[in-house]
Amino acid sequence: MLNFVEGLQQLEKLINEDKFGSIDADKIFVIGGISWQIYEQLLENLQDNSCWRITFLEGCLEIMSPSRRHEIIKSNIGRLLEVYFEESRIRFYGLGSTTFRSQATVRGIEPDECYCLFSNKNIPDLAIEVVITSGGINALEVYQGLGVSEVWFWQNGSFSIYYLNQGKYEQAVRSNLLPLLDIELLASYVESDEPFDAVLEFRQQIRESFSV
Repeated sequence: MLNFVEGLQQLEKLINEDKFGSIDADKIFVIGGISWQIYEQLLENLQDNSCWRITFLEGCLEIMSPSRRHEIIKSNIGRLLEVYFEESRIRFYGLGSTTFRSQATVRGIEPDECYCLFSNKNIPDLAIEVVITSGGINALEVYQGLGVSEVWFWQNGSFSIYYLNQGKYEQAVRSNLLPLLDIELLASYVESDEPFDAVLEFRQQIRESFSV
């Protein structure tokens, strides 16, 4: 992790040289010693640039440029989940990569995908993170301080699910929010070469399961 001065110098260089673009690997850049005011200023400066994801935890700032693969996977997960919501008649509010932050707990994050379920709220019930390149800030620690009920991580072809229990995350095999969802079935369609066909097949699988 770089210190503040070194970090800003390196960040400016990377932005000017456009070094963050990648097809298969995410680019992650971490700077320490960042104040809350600087974090908010950076969010304001980058608000029109959708290629950056910003995470902040107690003075540590992570800037990530997602790869093409990252964006394809996160979009596929979102489409498949929304099919499940529709077929299950679960009212949902998709918030995408909205920035959620709390000055009181000194943290903020932009999920890959996130949803409020059943009613619209200030903080999502479910956040989803796609992990292509490891390292950087512990996202689960950020979500814990924000009070997000459930966090899913997609990595190496499967989901890891964490639910908030008395202020701490516990890992689970199934979703507490969506207990009837077959997580392995969902995972089997995430990296399909034909996302359109995957959505149609997944929808049919859900309908068949409901008819049993």
